[in-house]
Amino acid sequence: MMVLYSLTVAVVLIAILLFITVNSFKNPAPKNDKSPADEGIGYEEVLIPTKNKKKIYSWWIASGNSDVCVILMHGWGKNASLMMPYIKNLHAKGLNLIAFDSRNHGDSDKDGHSSMIKFAEDISACVDYIKANKKAESGRVYLIGLSIGGTASIYAASVDDRISKIVTVGAPSNPADVMRKYLREKRIPNIMLRVVFKYLEFRVGKKFKEICAAANIAKTKATVLLIHGTDDKLVPLEQARLILGASNKNQAQLWEIPGKGHNNCHYEKGFWDRVLLFFEK
Repeated sequence: MMVLYSLTVAVVLIAILLFITVNSFKNPAPKNDKSPADEGIGYEEVLIPTKNKKKIYSWWIASGNSDVCVILMHGWGKNASLMMPYIKNLHAKGLNLIAFDSRNHGDSDKDGHSSMIKFAEDISACVDYIKANKKAESGRVYLIGLSIGGTASIYAASVDDRISKIVTVGAPSNPADVMRKYLREKRIPNIMLRVVFKYLEFRVGKKFKEICAAANIAKTKATVLLIHGTDDKLVPLEQARLILGASNKNQAQLWEIPGKGHNNCHYEKGFWDRVLLFFEK
């Protein structure tokens, strides 16, 4: 009886710790608190159909003179309004844009748990929409993805040849590496880490090593500009170097920005010109 009691207590404790650990990754996903109109930019609100009969909230922002459409993919727990610096500066460069909220983020539909795969599916849903409804403005489709959104952009392009250029900013190669670093800092035991990652892989339906950027960049036909701050404490610079090292010859380039962290690379002098130059090549 004592052994059975001890096993029961252990299982309950593991279940509680698993619940707490998994839920620690649920960043708040606030509603959008601003729109392009706040920057004097005209836009169209669009609800784009995606997987599981859900809809994602998006802003279509036309330039009127370009056949390039840039899809903007936010990071984990973020929303389209946090892409406003990109909207403002890229619109000024004459590019068509779509900024959207992935499922479970911002003003989009809820759909179970969030995952990087859902980010990628929602990117492809945006491509479907512009190819069907904005043909003249989407002859060339480019992506800009921040953090996990950058990893999702590479994964999306590995299964969607319509995407021809990608810019990532602070993207991890493998989100599991970042999660593992975070959990170790919280002093989560190693045995618990294995349980957590097995559970997360079960929920996602794929192993992390299958969906990581380093495993998929060479499968894409897109050229890639990796941007990473040398002082990024959340996603270490080594993650970007792993992605670069796994790319095909002449497929990717890495811009290491001295002194910048995870969320401020776009403040670097010449940032927008460098991105535009990459798009124009």
